[in-house]
Amino acid sequence: MSEICPKCGLPKELCVCETIAKEAQKIKIKLEKRKFGKQITVIEGIDDKSINIKDLAKKLKSKFACGGTVKNNTIELQGNHLSKVKKYLAELGFSEEMIEIKG
Repeated sequence: MSEICPKCGLPKELCVCETIAKEAQKIKIKLEKRKFGKQITVIEGIDDKSINIKDLAKKLKSKFACGGTVKNNTIELQGNHLSKVKKYLAELGFSEEMIEIKG
């Protein structure tokens, strides 16, 4: 017998809660300069209650071969990844119309 999701009532294998949550996220991506002219890509607006933000950060760091961290519900990636992050987030199931890039 499989477990049942408390939110949608479907078995865990068929649960669509995270997929629905990904499409509803309003994500902002921006570039910041830090000490010594270092650039970081900041991804904010991801709801940590419905999406595992640490797992998402791990996937992004692995994909772009960079360091990074999760602070205050934002993901910080070392380096300038503005152009690549939006496309990769869309591949992961986030709605492309809901991703805003602030250059």
